[in-house]
Amino acid sequence: MAVKIKLKRLGKIRSPHYRIVVADSRTRRDGRAIEEIGKYHPTYNPSVIEVDEERVAYWLGVGAQPTEPVLAILKKTGDWQKFKGEPAPAPLLVAQPKSSRPSFEALGGDDEGKGEAITQKKKAEKKDEAAAESESTEA
Repeated sequence: MAVKIKLKRLGKIRSPHYRIVVADSRTRRDGRAIEEIGKYHPTYNPSVIEVDEERVAYWLGVGAQPTEPVLAILKKTGDWQKFKGEPAPAPLLVAQPKSSRPSFEALGGDDEGKGEAITQKKKAEKKDEAAAESESTEA
C-alpha cells in the first residue's frame, strides 16, 4: 500500500482551509485519512501553517511520499530539510497581535478648543424669526 502525505480541503467556496493528512494514495482528495498531522490556512495574512514535527518525521521515515504542495509546506517549516539532513531555512513570519487604537492624547492631541463652528445653527434662526413674528402679531 502506497502512503501519501497530502492536503485535505475544508472550508467554504472562496475561503479554503486545508488539513495535512496521511492517507492511502488511492483514496480521493477529501476522503478517509489515516492520520491528520497539520493545518494550513492560506487565506490568512500571513498564512497559518501548523505541522506536528514528530509525526511528519515518523511518516517520512516509514516511506510516506509527500505531494508537491505538502513538500513546499514542509520545506517552509524546515521539516523536509531536517529529514534530508540539510541546513534549516529562514524562520517563518508570525502574525503579531493587533494593538488597540492609540488614544487622542497619545497622538499628541491638545485639550484646547482651537475653533468653534463657523456656520450658525439654522434651528436657532427659525426660532428667532418665529418669536419676532409672534411679537409683531401680539402688538
